Amino acid sequence: MPRLNPSTLLRRLPFYLRQFSSLPLPSPPLHSHSYSHPSPSRPDPFEPSTRSHPSRSTLTFTADPFDPSTLLKEDPISLCASLWLSSFREPSTTPPLSSYLSRLELWLLAYQKAYADDTGSYLPRSNIPASTIHSLLSLRNAVLDGQFKWGNRLTPFIRSPRDPTDPATLSKRKLKAFLTAPGPPPFQDKIVHEVLLLILEPVFESRFSSKSFAFRPGRTAHTAIRTIRRSFAGYLWYLKGDLSTLFDCPKINLVLNALIREIRDKKIVDLIRAALLTPLITANPMDEALKKKKKSRKYQKKRVLAEDEPKPDPYWLQTFFGFAPEEARKQPDWGHCGVLSPLLANICLDELDKWMEERITEFYKPSNTDTWDREQANVSWPEFLPTTGPDKTRKMDYIRFGAHFLIGVRGPRADAAVLRKQLIEFCDTRFQLKLDNESLPIEHITKGIMFLDHVLCRRVVYPTLRYTASGGKIISEKGVGTLLEFRKLEFLKGDREPDPQPCFRMFHATQAHTNLQMNKFLLTMAEWYRYADNRKKVVNFCSYIIRGSLAKLYAAKYKLRSRAKVYKIASRNLSRPLKEKKGQSPEYHNLLRMGLVDSIDGLHYTRLSMVPEPDYTPFPGGWQPDHERVLVEYIKLTDANTLEELRCVIKDEGLITPQDSVSMLVWSYKKNAYMFPSLEESDLDEAEEENLVSSAEKLREDLRLLGPYNQRSGEGP
Repeated sequence: MPRLNPSTLLRRLPFYLRQFSSLPLPSPPLHSHSYSHPSPSRPDPFEPSTRSHPSRSTLTFTADPFDPSTLLKEDPISLCASLWLSSFREPSTTPPLSSYLSRLELWLLAYQKAYADDTGSYLPRSNIPASTIHSLLSLRNAVLDGQFKWGNRLTPFIRSPRDPTDPATLSKRKLKAFLTAPGPPPFQDKIVHEVLLLILEPVFESRFSSKSFAFRPGRTAHTAIRTIRRSFAGYLWYLKGDLSTLFDCPKINLVLNALIREIRDKKIVDLIRAALLTPLITANPMDEALKKKKKSRKYQKKRVLAEDEPKPDPYWLQTFFGFAPEEARKQPDWGHCGVLSPLLANICLDELDKWMEERITEFYKPSNTDTWDREQANVSWPEFLPTTGPDKTRKMDYIRFGAHFLIGVRGPRADAAVLRKQLIEFCDTRFQLKLDNESLPIEHITKGIMFLDHVLCRRVVYPTLRYTASGGKIISEKGVGTLLEFRKLEFLKGDREPDPQPCFRMFHATQAHTNLQMNKFLLTMAEWYRYADNRKKVVNFCSYIIRGSLAKLYAAKYKLRSRAKVYKIASRNLSRPLKEKKGQSPEYHNLLRMGLVDSIDGLHYTRLSMVPEPDYTPFPGGWQPDHERVLVEYIKLTDANTLEELRCVIKDEGLITPQDSVSMLVWSYKKNAYMFPSLEESDLDEAEEENLVSSAEKLREDLRLLGPYNQRSGEGP
């Protein structure tokens, strides 16, 4: 009989329980045997329990022979916090990651995250059934034993709660289509992704450079823009590069070498290697072509969604899927790595960050005659900063957002050319990327540099097109990123005078719903350009395009002839109803008060004064995300050297801590306290006489106060 592994035993556990739960076993032989306690990492699924019976002594299996909750010895959040603390306390030391990989608490937390992503609802820990915990235990054991396979749809250890498909009940034809059709990764793969992310993210976050953004907690596009506003003011030459080809086809040896340089855990490295090497199931181009040739039915029956199934994205929302900066459109998706792909991409590109930090240190050449200080510069007015020269301070700065980077150089253009040559050689050696001068252009600040849909320039660039005197051909597209995005979304056309186009995707929606959704889009745009100097102009221009597009849509929908007719009926912000129901009063406010019509919100930012001002809040030097700042402060406060330094400073300043003050008071009392002398009989007599005299005086005073009251009532004194 072949030997079964623990995961197979756990899967067959219900069958064994049904077969042996009712069999009585003779008590003397079995009670004489000794059972060894199973190890926590590999529990024994057939742990027996004895039950006393008045007539006979039997040994039966309980309904739950092994309770996996006994392995949950620690809160998973505190376990993750301890990993973050140990990683930030000693960034150069890697903790034992395999021990964290075997903790069932992390697997339970990963299941909760995957469940929330899959169903859209949070599952409390107390509501997780015991069968799910057994399945998680089997999945964990398979990963530790090296028996886990990525993309296994046929015999998964655990299935998604939204996936009712059981491969055992499918026919051969359906099973073949199920195994060969492309689709999302199995649910158990997502759980393994989350576990690896919980373990690896704190280790690498403590080692990543502070100049890298994107795919990192707390380092968003807004923080990158604020860093550029603060640190890049005064730079003259700029290099902008794109390494996004790494995201398209990853080089497995490059990823594994970068990973092995930081961690030496064989189980985790082998798991990630298998995820990169396991082939994905992709769609056949011939099948896609045949599907396109098939004619769709004229009438399609509406599909009823399940109770736990999330609603699909509305049709109109597809219009805005591509509305994103160029630097944020592409995300890495490598093999079966899933959510680990962005982290692995940052691990590979971190070598570029460290190399650039060394170049920044080497390039820095201060000058005694140059009074420019980057820390004290007014970043709101970079055009008034001094320019370069032979006696000026030479500086360089660098920032990376995903696979796109920006380098600012304060010095002659020849230095920027030398740096570009070194950068091309480095990318060719490390990443096997062939870059040239065209892919790494050197641009002057006066031309304007587009990064994250913001233009770095010495003057505010307004969202207007630049065109020649004849033909309307665009000379420069820089500074008009918003216009280009709207043109891609087919919201406008034309070069000389941008003409809004109707958004027919919202044709079947009501006026209230259309205005509501467009207001959400305008609020998003206002938040995105929060730190732009021309925020009011850009957001007001976006409102003009959206308002003109909706006006043309309503003119076509309600059979009005022009936008002017729409504005006359619905007002400037399109807040009044364009079509009234028959038999109702034309007074809109009375209908709204009675609840007979939906409330129609007007479009936001229809006037320039309604747009909020740019946010010029100073960005602190050496900025850290909130979670990193809290970790660093906590580690510093728990350090014994920090407390000793604080005591020395207090002693040097002549101050006293509250604890020392209380200790001095207690010690002074103990040192100067004395016993009171015992009282003699003469002292007792004197004390009694004093008490009698004081009592008599008190009685006399009471009678004096009661005298007027007795006279008014007719009583004598």
